[in-house]
Amino acid sequence: MEERTGTLILTVTSTKGGVGKTTLAANLGGLLADLGQRVLLIDADIQPTLSSYYALERQASRGLTALMTEGDLESSISRTMVGCDLVVSDDPEGRLQNWVLHTPDGRVRLKHTLARLNRYDVIIIDTQGAVGPLQDAAVLAADVLLSPIPPEILSAREFARGTLGMLERLRPMQFLGAPVGALYGVIYRMDRAAEAIRIAAELRKESFAQSRGLIRILDTVVQNTVAYREAATNRTPVHRWESRRRGPSQSARDTMLALARELLPHISNEPAARDGGAE
Repeated sequence: MEERTGTLILTVTSTKGGVGKTTLAANLGGLLADLGQRVLLIDADIQPTLSSYYALERQASRGLTALMTEGDLESSISRTMVGCDLVVSDDPEGRLQNWVLHTPDGRVRLKHTLARLNRYDVIIIDTQGAVGPLQDAAVLAADVLLSPIPPEILSAREFARGTLGMLERLRPMQFLGAPVGALYGVIYRMDRAAEAIRIAAELRKESFAQSRGLIRILDTVVQNTVAYREAATNRTPVHRWESRRRGPSQSARDTMLALARELLPHISNEPAARDGGAE
C-alpha cells in the first residue's frame, strides 16, 4: 500500500457472516492506538459486538444513528479504556437500513460525514455479515477495505465471487464521489501454514485477474490460536494478551504488527512494553 497523509478510513467487511470481522477490527484498532495512532472505531453492525468489545472510559449520549443521519461528530463518540474512541451501534431494530435505502444520498452520507472528521489518523469501521444498505454505506466510506478469509478453499472461492459481485455493484457510486477502495484479503484463523500458502496462491490467481487488481491477498496470515478468544473475554487487545509465544509460530503481537505494517507501511514503531504476556 502506498504511504499517505491525513485520515485513513478502513472498513472491515465480508459478504459472509461469522468470519471474524469484529475481532480483527478491535485488535487492529487496539494495536494502532498503542503505536501512537489516533484511532476511531465505528460499529456499523446491528449486532453490536464491537460496541462492547472494550470497556468504556466515557459513554457518549448518542451513537451510529446520530452520526449517520445528522452528521453528529460530537455527542456520538465514546472513549474506550484501551485508547481508541468508539461510535457504538444503537440500532438494534435495523432502522438505519431503511434510512440508508430511502435517503437519496444515504449510501454516501457516512463517507461525506467522516471527511469532516480530521482529528484521527485511522478510522476503522466494522460491518454486518449480510449484504445490505448499511454495509454498502460502510464500504463506500472507506479508502481501504479489509476482509478476513476463512481457511477452507471452498469458502475462499466464495469470498472471491461474493466480493467481486459487491465491488461491481457499488462501482457506479464513484459518480457520487464514493469510489470503491482497494480490497485486501487476509487469511484468517489458519491452522496449517501449508494450506494457507495454497489458498493464498489460488486466490491471487483467480481473484486478481477478474478484479483487475482490486482484490489483493496479504502476506500476513492470522493463525487460529486461543489467544484471540482469551483476549476478547478479558476485553483487551490481543497484542497485549500474547506478547510472546514459545515455539515456531508467531505470537499474536507479532502477527498483528505484521498485519498493521502491510496495511500502513509508514508505521514502524513498536507498541509500548507491558507486563505479562503468554510464553
